[in-house]
Amino acid sequence: MDLSHILFHLGEERERYAGAVAPPIFQASNFAQPSVAAMREAIAREYAHPLYTRGANPTATILRRKLAALEGTEDALVFGSGAAAVAAAVMTTVGQGDHIVCVDKPYSWTRQLLGDLLPRFGVACDFVDACDPASIAAALRSTTRLVVLESPNSMTFEQQDLAAIAALAHPRGILTMIDNSWASPLGQSPALLGIDVVVHSGTKYLAGHSDVVFGAVCASRAFCEAVFSGPYMTLGAILSPHDAWLALRGLRTLEVRMQRIADSTRRVLGLLEAHPKVRRVFHPHANDHPQQALTHRQLRFASGLLSIELDTDIDGVERVVDALERFLIAVSWGGYESLVFPAAAWRDWRGREHECPVPATLVRLSIGLEDPAVLIADLEQALARA
Repeated sequence: MDLSHILFHLGEERERYAGAVAPPIFQASNFAQPSVAAMREAIAREYAHPLYTRGANPTATILRRKLAALEGTEDALVFGSGAAAVAAAVMTTVGQGDHIVCVDKPYSWTRQLLGDLLPRFGVACDFVDACDPASIAAALRSTTRLVVLESPNSMTFEQQDLAAIAALAHPRGILTMIDNSWASPLGQSPALLGIDVVVHSGTKYLAGHSDVVFGAVCASRAFCEAVFSGPYMTLGAILSPHDAWLALRGLRTLEVRMQRIADSTRRVLGLLEAHPKVRRVFHPHANDHPQQALTHRQLRFASGLLSIELDTDIDGVERVVDALERFLIAVSWGGYESLVFPAAAWRDWRGREHECPVPATLVRLSIGLEDPAVLIADLEQALARA
């Protein structure tokens, strides 16, 4: 992968845009055609021909080309959110009477889609512990059309053996899909391991500046065309030209941001693994992670999203989180700033711990671009309140 070429040059065709170093924003809803014949052609080829921005837009097309190249897929589509990208990919794949197998702790809105919304339309889903591919194999039915993965998955960051699961699914004609937001395309290459569809919440590391919400589906051209002619055009959850431009701006610094985050995360892990108030650290590069061999096989570096289980009660969790000065309390992650999200904020946990698959004393941290020494000092002073 010529990473610098992809991030800085691919698809930008500066000779078409007066030599502009940064690509222009095509802030247009409509594109005029020179003749009826050209209009007819544009309608027939709307997947690739600018006609109406709900379909193809030149700014978004540049972003699509870069994302496909980063993930090693034939094509990509971009959406107004990661949740929209997941929903579009799933809806393209399944219909009434079909069955999905999903990891047991996916992103909360993925669970909402698969466990609550789609069953209303006759689509069944089983959530399984997919750390062992045998669990996936045991859950497959004759009606299974899709396996949904997150590796590592949300909050506790268990991994799945992507190559092994792809080898299970493909002979049965089952599509595999992964949310690769945690690792980013720089940290993990699912398509090279046989995964069919790679989705992203581009809001996170891809954009990286906490100022744009977007999602992506990276897959074969045939699959992307099926998504385009189905939920993409029908439901209209598109990415605006301006937000596509912001995402392109964010990609410029993807490599240096991920390098900085990986280095800082390793230093923060050293503190947390040795701290007496931290009962457990959840991160694939933690020393006690049970999937070390898989980590070294699939992941190229340490992403900055991790969780810790504190050795305290919920009141102690609140004291620690409220004492943090350099970590903002917020729900997202992957931007330039460091964030903290306590699982106890989901609801009033007292007496209701059984309702969520993670401990009430779990706290998720997103390591940003600040000086790691400053972050470590902040964590130390806050943990003293536990």
